[in-house]
Amino acid sequence: MVELKSNERVNMEPSLSRSHKALTLSTFAFTICFACWTINGVLVTFLVDHGIFDWSVVEIGWLLGIPILTGSVMRLPLGILTDKYGGKPMFVILLFFCAVPLALLSQATGFYSYAILSFFIGMVGTGFAIGIGYTSAWYPRHWQGRALGIFGMGNAGAALTTFFAPALLNFLSERDPINGWKWLPIIYALILVVIGVLFLIFAEHKKVETEPKSINQLLRPIKSMRVWRFGLYYFLVFGCFVAFSQWLIPYYVNVYTTTLVLGGIFTSFFSLPSGVIRAFGGYLSDKFGARSVMYWVLSSSLILSALLMIPQMEVYTTGPGVSAKQPGVVEEVTEEKIEVNGTVYLIEPRAEKPRHGSFLPERRSWQEVVVEQNQEVQQRELLARGVTYIHFEANMWVYTVLVVLIGIVWGIGKAAIFKHIPEYFPKEVGVVGGMVGLIGGLGGFFCPILFSYLLSVTGIWTSSWMLMLIVSAISLAWMHRVVVKMSKEEAPNIADQFERKPKR
Repeated sequence: MVELKSNERVNMEPSLSRSHKALTLSTFAFTICFACWTINGVLVTFLVDHGIFDWSVVEIGWLLGIPILTGSVMRLPLGILTDKYGGKPMFVILLFFCAVPLALLSQATGFYSYAILSFFIGMVGTGFAIGIGYTSAWYPRHWQGRALGIFGMGNAGAALTTFFAPALLNFLSERDPINGWKWLPIIYALILVVIGVLFLIFAEHKKVETEPKSINQLLRPIKSMRVWRFGLYYFLVFGCFVAFSQWLIPYYVNVYTTTLVLGGIFTSFFSLPSGVIRAFGGYLSDKFGARSVMYWVLSSSLILSALLMIPQMEVYTTGPGVSAKQPGVVEEVTEEKIEVNGTVYLIEPRAEKPRHGSFLPERRSWQEVVVEQNQEVQQRELLARGVTYIHFEANMWVYTVLVVLIGIVWGIGKAAIFKHIPEYFPKEVGVVGGMVGLIGGLGGFFCPILFSYLLSVTGIWTSSWMLMLIVSAISLAWMHRVVVKMSKEEAPNIADQFERKPKR
């Protein structure tokens, strides 16, 4: 008996080795796909900032969102095709196919040609659905959480683009400021081809054998309201992550007047930890439960969004003034005082504006004289109008720390949501996961567009975080309502026991 177990262990080692090889290849391919998926965040900002294309804020929002739309909507059908044909052929076809519009992006001449090519480039976003199906086929159930958590770290591909692409664009544009940018999408296309060749040569073919199901059977779980609730959570923690992975670059350039390179570095501080920490989020969900983790995630997202939505501002408002205590004639007026019938009223001189560098809002108050010498005044008539000036700098370093924190929170939330799915839908993980991923990905499409419209209407860059506050609040309220309802259904008498008087 002992010998049999030993033989089983020996036989499992090469199988596990092959599984790790498949995981490595799929994670690497997904990382590159994600880097290509978010290329517009850097490239569009560069093209507008350097006057190569004169696109409006709204047009920029559409160009950031279009590839995210394609990658989101096509996740579900690509996931079904992966279940049917296997991850290897689907990944190879995807990588080779997306290299074509990426290379052609260098020939874009305006908004519409760029938008159409971006639509096809967005197909790289389906690498998540393909990779989930391919990776899960290689691992037993007790390895699924770790394997998929590691695979999900490919989200960090967004950080590769925001960190390296701006510097590469500057290098390419040194010799040719007008056309140098065209080499960036070509380089990305060549990288996709290389990864496709590596996957074709080294990846092994494997897929889960399941009984064939009709489309109605496959899509039946989508009717559950729970799927849509999970989708809303994923809309926040994944879709908004993708949106800000692109939106933060123009944010830093416009609000803090950073260079494109520095803005990309700060944005990578947001996207890299959020992608890498996903595996740790899976561990926390296993240890403390996915629901407890989601309570923490949504509450933290609510608080951090509230802090981030406070904009840079200078506010002038009415402050404490000076009024006449009795009627009389103004005898003397200076910058420091007003004298009325022998009574002297001291005037607070105008204060200097606060120096930059403060983390907290600063206030200054003073009075401005509104009467003249020899003027007759009545009791309680205003002699000097009060002015209060409030300055809030929204310090860039504090802002960056808060951005990194919310990125980490969302990264943990991504893993917690996908921990929920196999618990409630053990036989429909692929379809439900694909649908949740689709809804979440739509956040990456709609949010940049919503951000641009909000910016146009309000003129405030932090209006994007106001939207995050609303989405976080709705998600938290919905989850809490469901938890309370489930608690009452499972133990309807518990609430009554809390209201009863204790026995003496």
